[in-house]
Amino acid sequence: MRKNISELITLRGRRALITGAASGIGRATALRFAEAGADLELVDINESGLMETKRLAEKFEVEANVHRVDLSRKAEIDALWEGLKNREPDILVNNAGVYWFKDFTEVDESFYGKAMAINLHSVFWMCRHFVERRKDKGGVIINVSSIEAFLPFAKGLVHYDAAKLGVVALTRAIAREHGRRIRANVLVPGGIETEGVKKLKKEAIMKFDTGKIGISFHFNARLPMGRFGKPDEVARVMLFLASDMASYVNGAIIPVDGGFLST
Repeated sequence: MRKNISELITLRGRRALITGAASGIGRATALRFAEAGADLELVDINESGLMETKRLAEKFEVEANVHRVDLSRKAEIDALWEGLKNREPDILVNNAGVYWFKDFTEVDESFYGKAMAINLHSVFWMCRHFVERRKDKGGVIINVSSIEAFLPFAKGLVHYDAAKLGVVALTRAIAREHGRRIRANVLVPGGIETEGVKKLKKEAIMKFDTGKIGISFHFNARLPMGRFGKPDEVARVMLFLASDMASYVNGAIIPVDGGFLST
């Protein structure tokens, strides 16, 4: 039977777990999902930000629960899922990530371990828990990579680039192995003006960091659309991927970058 648009786009009766939900793309995604009717499990290390996202989401009359989790620690990820036994999500959005700059030759084991734990390993463990619970019931995974994984542009992000390309391989492997029940796709944002990006720009100007100012200038010059994107412009694509509008989309890599990768 052919569904109408409102039936295809709704998330009513579904539950989404979103990491990095305290701000930026994560918050924008939570609000779009709430607007579409999804109940939410909001995860971040920033508890005050989580509470603000919860307050905004509840205006759409959905249930929103917050979880302060350090995603660099597997034990905390395990404890999170243990506590979700009675509120099992059928949508997982792995959005959390850290964008720490460090010259490749200065990266030590401690820094590398922490960066990889948050940007790649946490995605692996979150997906493993989700697949273990949903492999027979079905569900949707949306993992967030970065344009840096495909076109390294900024200096000092070798560790980040490696992690984000790992997220792509992980997602496509899940789609291959569990695609009969679980749709797993990768969203690739770029040039999105999140709070973190705004902070980096401000710090570069305040410290007169010519290297980072130069990166920002050249990045802008490469954007075909001539502007940075908004977190909500990414969230709208997240909603598409989570909904039945994308019922035959699996193992896909979807850039939301204003055309950056095309140049």
